[in-house]
Amino acid sequence: MKDILVLCTGNSCRSILAEAIINHLGKERYRAVSAGSFPTGQVHPKSLDILKKHGITVDRPLSKSWDEFADQSFDLVITVCDEAASETCPAFFGKCKRLHWSTPDPAKVTGSEEDIERAFEEAFQRLKQRVEAELL
Repeated sequence: MKDILVLCTGNSCRSILAEAIINHLGKERYRAVSAGSFPTGQVHPKSLDILKKHGITVDRPLSKSWDEFADQSFDLVITVCDEAASETCPAFFGKCKRLHWSTPDPAKVTGSEEDIERAFEEAFQRLKQRVEAELL
């Protein structure tokens, strides 16, 4: 089993989604955890809603700092924050493979409830496609 760390800024949406998708689709091959450089301290409720909509159950997800994993080794570190949107992704040092899956932050979307739900669905689908194409 390979260990994966998924990193973003707030650890409330994108990294939570990616962690859950990896653990769901790659349950025999991968064990994923997620963290943020500046964790919000809470998981965005829409993240949990979209996972539930797609039949993915998560057990008490937490928004946490990447410092919690500083002493652990990982086979793969995936960043999902979008530097083009001026977000700061943490640097994670260690001997591991690194991937960057640029994903717009659905928590920053404003507008109607449909606009917000569409943003979370798009983030979910983008991350799911990356997992399927690059990990499975």
